[in-house]
Amino acid sequence: MKLLYTFSVYIIKAVLPLVALFSKKIRLFVNGRKTVWDTLTEKLDKQARYVWLHAASLGEFEQGLPVAKALRAQGYKVLITFFSPSGYEVRKHTPDADIVIYLPLDTPANAHRFVQLVQPVMAIFVKYEFWVHYLAELKKAQVPTYLLSGIFRKNQIFFKPYGGLMRSALRCFTHFFVQNELSAQLLNSLGFTNVTVSGDTRFDRVAEILERDNHLDFVQQFKGNSLCVVFGSSWPADEDIYLQYINTCKENVKFIIAPHNINPVEIAVLKNNKQKLDCSVALFSEKDSLNLADYEVLIIDTIGILTKVYSYADIAYVGGGMGTTGLHNVLEPAVFGIPVIIGKNYDKFNEAKELVALGGVSSVNSKETFAKVMNSLINSEDERNNIGRINQQYIANKQGATKSFLNKVI
Repeated sequence: MKLLYTFSVYIIKAVLPLVALFSKKIRLFVNGRKTVWDTLTEKLDKQARYVWLHAASLGEFEQGLPVAKALRAQGYKVLITFFSPSGYEVRKHTPDADIVIYLPLDTPANAHRFVQLVQPVMAIFVKYEFWVHYLAELKKAQVPTYLLSGIFRKNQIFFKPYGGLMRSALRCFTHFFVQNELSAQLLNSLGFTNVTVSGDTRFDRVAEILERDNHLDFVQQFKGNSLCVVFGSSWPADEDIYLQYINTCKENVKFIIAPHNINPVEIAVLKNNKQKLDCSVALFSEKDSLNLADYEVLIIDTIGILTKVYSYADIAYVGGGMGTTGLHNVLEPAVFGIPVIIGKNYDKFNEAKELVALGGVSSVNSKETFAKVMNSLINSEDERNNIGRINQQYIANKQGATKSFLNKVI
């Protein structure tokens, strides 16, 4: 099985350059890995103690960030690797790490070279991604290796009769820090007792958002004294739910749309297609040439500022739940003490399920249910405040995963 896994990685390595000719994302994936070894050779400080933290993409980076910052405060240097361009390209210049690179593909040669070159004093894999050769090489080098904010489900390959290779990869971990009791029980069923239910470090991360400066002049100018609704990381399936409401809303409300995909062509279609969005629309990229106060809708055609934009919201809709792309982070707006609305597909997102049960998040499945929820929230400040308090209290109660991790490993 390990031989087949390795062969598959080499096949992928051979095919990717061809796919890159037709896909910008794959092109970034391939080209970004061409400079990894040179970057490591140039930037590594041979006298330093490096913690290697691996994040699949942007969400996992945010999840691991509280731990990375805490370890740097303890005197470690932090090397962060990304698998996906959507994480690396956004955070490659983060000030919270000493080196940020793509993770070379999981071949035996790459894994051996990487671990020998970096010689990490500790390796942390965030939430998931179990790279067989890297984990084996870390175990061989006796590097303490941890899973941070891990989450396991019964349908994963580890718990299938044919999942022997991946179960063997789990044996390379020194300790598992998991989000919930079910994950711990599933690991226990495989014979693993080196497990701590520490919770999710994302709660520590979003709590930090309140401590920073979230001021954005252009959003303040746009919002003025109006109620503000922010649609964060939305997809076309989400737009089908809320655009009609925007077009027909008669209340004193400003709307901010932050699409997940900021492709200029798609942004232009959204802005200029009156059948979709029949009101005055401004773009973030036009903010310096327009009086934003005159507009009803603001489209954020850039990345990296959504959490700050949420700080101006009175109500937030978080995208991804109407289709199958996956629900985005409901905690980022919830931490500001506001009601949150999501689509119908959220079963794989524990915090969303819990907040729906508590009443802090509303799930909608049609234009009609969305309009009903929105009208109720817009017309009742008391309702907005009461729901917002549910979300704030939920996040406050869930903090502490970072401290649990640090207490165990340092």
